[in-house]
Amino acid sequence: MGEDPFGTERLRVAVLRAWQDSPTRFTEDTNAERDLRVGAYRDRLFVELAQNAADAAQAGGKPGRVRVSVVDGELRFANTGAPLDGRGVESLASLRASGKERGSVGRFGVGFAAVVAVSDEPRVVSSTGSVAFSAGRTREAAGRDGDVPVLRLPWPTGEVPPEGFDTEVRLPLRDAAAGETLLAALEQEIPDLLLALPWLGEIEVDGRSWTRTGDEAVEISGPETTQRWLTHDGWAVPLADDGTPRPLTEDVLHAPTPTDEELSLPARLIAPVPLEPSRRRVLPGAALTQALDNAAGSYVGLVAELPAEHRFALVPSVGFPRSTLDEQLRERVFAELATRPWLSTQDGKEVAGREAKVLDVDVPGLPPLLEDLVPGLVPAPKDAARTLKPVSAQPLTIQDVLGVLTGVDREPAWWHRLYAALAVGVDTHEIQPAQLDGLPVPLSDGRTLPGARGALLVDGSHELLELLSDVDVPGLRLVHPAAAHPLLERLGAKHADARQLLEAEQVQFAVERSVEDVRSGLDGMNLAGAVLRLIAECGDDAPEWARALALPSEDGWRRADELVLPNSPLLDVFDPEVFEEDGALSVLDDEFAEDWAAATLEAVGVLDSFAVVRDEEPHEPDHGLPDEEAWWDSFEREPAAVVAIRDLDLVADDAWPAALRLIAARPETWQALHTPGGHARWWLARYALLAGEAPGSWRLAKAADLAGLYDEVPDLGLTDELLEAAGVRTTLELATAEDVTDLLDRLGDPERTPSPGLAARAHRALVHSPVEVDELDAPARVRAADASVADADTAVVLDVPWPASALPAARLVAAPEEPERLAELLDLPLASSLAGEVTSTGEYVAWADLPALRLVADQLGVELPDGGPLLHDVLTVTVDGASSDVPWWADDQNRLHAADTSEGLARAFAWASGRWAERYRITALLDDPAPHTLLN
Repeated sequence: MGEDPFGTERLRVAVLRAWQDSPTRFTEDTNAERDLRVGAYRDRLFVELAQNAADAAQAGGKPGRVRVSVVDGELRFANTGAPLDGRGVESLASLRASGKERGSVGRFGVGFAAVVAVSDEPRVVSSTGSVAFSAGRTREAAGRDGDVPVLRLPWPTGEVPPEGFDTEVRLPLRDAAAGETLLAALEQEIPDLLLALPWLGEIEVDGRSWTRTGDEAVEISGPETTQRWLTHDGWAVPLADDGTPRPLTEDVLHAPTPTDEELSLPARLIAPVPLEPSRRRVLPGAALTQALDNAAGSYVGLVAELPAEHRFALVPSVGFPRSTLDEQLRERVFAELATRPWLSTQDGKEVAGREAKVLDVDVPGLPPLLEDLVPGLVPAPKDAARTLKPVSAQPLTIQDVLGVLTGVDREPAWWHRLYAALAVGVDTHEIQPAQLDGLPVPLSDGRTLPGARGALLVDGSHELLELLSDVDVPGLRLVHPAAAHPLLERLGAKHADARQLLEAEQVQFAVERSVEDVRSGLDGMNLAGAVLRLIAECGDDAPEWARALALPSEDGWRRADELVLPNSPLLDVFDPEVFEEDGALSVLDDEFAEDWAAATLEAVGVLDSFAVVRDEEPHEPDHGLPDEEAWWDSFEREPAAVVAIRDLDLVADDAWPAALRLIAARPETWQALHTPGGHARWWLARYALLAGEAPGSWRLAKAADLAGLYDEVPDLGLTDELLEAAGVRTTLELATAEDVTDLLDRLGDPERTPSPGLAARAHRALVHSPVEVDELDAPARVRAADASVADADTAVVLDVPWPASALPAARLVAAPEEPERLAELLDLPLASSLAGEVTSTGEYVAWADLPALRLVADQLGVELPDGGPLLHDVLTVTVDGASSDVPWWADDQNRLHAADTSEGLARAFAWASGRWAERYRITALLDDPAPHTLLN
């Protein structure tokens, strides 16, 4: 090898001559190199050197190795591959021309000018020869000072590359301390350089090594991390350790090394795109258009390299483009993805975006079920419909799915799988239950219901299904057991165990219409059997409406609550007319009754004994009870609850003792009879008959104080407690106008012999009764104070005490309380209203002037009242034309008159002092004022 194998002297002479012939040429070269150094190739030192190393490796035909180090203040970049040649030296020494072969990346092109950013003395040492450049030697050779072009004048140097390498660029650093910083920056660039330059296989930096392996699946391993990329025809996308793509969100065009053209595509484009001389921006024109078209076409190939479930990640997102180039490239990619097959359908085919249909909800189990129903359906992850919108994929809503399912004929098990898949979507809130209105539901009878609302899910499956299979219940929709799924319940279906079936409104409607349907010719036996079976399975607990169930009877079909069991004791209690044709009740068919437990039949209202009516929140008298409105009106406000015994009005007149024993035999009827204010007690007291009379017409034996007005109840074989509950009297309680009228009749009956005390108590009961006067007729006879019967024309009600001494007891009606009220009820005058005239003469004496009375007042501790009486030797008064001597009187001027006797003075004084109850004590003290009189 000669001392100047590349003829550098010839190159120097030519350059120097050009500078001499054209002084401006020197300035132009200086300025051009400065522009490259501080402009286009700033920060591109390693990029440009790596491109040269990749070209050398490609020319050498094997992947290259690069070693970068800092030695004695020099940055050294060694590489393997084709060594330096003469054409390469000419390129190094030219600022405007490149010696790169077609298809190479940067083999000693203009980009080598990047080295002058860090060094004034760069050298290229190769196994075929070496050259050096020097700013100082250039100034000396050109005879110039100041800034000179470093890379125009090459000099030969005898250096050789390090062992194992073919070429090394040596850059004495202008700033010797910057070496470590440069190496650290290079380490950040190495993974991208190895990806963009496939002819580089390894880069070593200061003993740390990075390698590239693989062709399309590229793995870049470094000292600390390993990067994986999937590449295809100029595109690359990073991969996670499990092979799933990790889409990019922002990047730049690599051509093949980084430019300043920002991109937003999920993959990196590494392509030979026309660039401006700065290699930082694309060069518009036809070549660029063709390059972008090619890149977009190959992008579909990259997407297709991924597993089908991961391809959606490479659909570019819609948003503001990061650059004009980004917008142009993204639109082309969308167009390619819309027209070329790359999406895998559920049935294994591949379709273009515009041929694809994608669910707009993430329900993984749903697409397989729709495989043969929706051509072009692509199983896709969450939000895929929105992702694929730019490539013209058709979103498929849940409403669309329901439309597809309408009219579909599938096995019930298929529907169960469909519901299971949709249930996952509901649980994850991908699907709102309301969106599934109209979801087809297969029924056990072969029909399909458009929507789950109103459907019944049969618990226990076939047993209950068979139970109702032959029942014609309009609207009863039983879901096929093989299709049943909990989702249907969330969509409005109801569980249908025996209880739910029994509570189904369709069953209720069928039961309530059952009598009418049977009488119109329909067979009611199936419905009757089914409902009774359901009630039996519910523990003989039936809803109230079950009483309307049509059952066979001796005279046709009747409501269950209009029937009596064939062996019921009610048959001996109710009036025989009840069971006549079209009567209130009938007897259940004997053979039908044998097929069912009595408790089940009673649960639907068939009577074995008296039935109880219960209503915890009554609002009106509509319970079918006899005289219910009258009983209801007896309350000042609505009763808190209704607990009553029905059918009491059907009892035969002579069967009441037996009827009462039936009522007492059962706890529920016994409780109803004892309910305070209850209808049963109220009605029995008025309408039941005991020995031909209402219970209130009799008294118990223990109520001896009522003897004379009420007779003792005959022996009917009933306990006192039962008789009392039925209304047999123990007191004079008067609750109604009928009670008052009955008592008035008894008081006016001469055949009855009440004691004077009982008569007084009867009058007290009248006064306290709730009856108004206008509810009564005035009695013709009344009971006087001496217990005799008096004509109402002559009797008066004693309201003040003095008339009692002038009138016979046979005319006076005693009023222990409220005489005005009693007089009003009996339509009698008050005794105080009778005209009475004092016909004797009396002398006024003040109370204080009566020594005997002063002594009595002192003994009783009573203050003497003001005034005094008119004292008569004999006090005579005329009442109703008859004169009589009386002990005392009060005239129409409210003056007191008293006979001059102990009795007369005592009564007048007791009335005047407000001590009327002590009139007898006062009389005794006047007769004998001794202390023992008071004490005794």
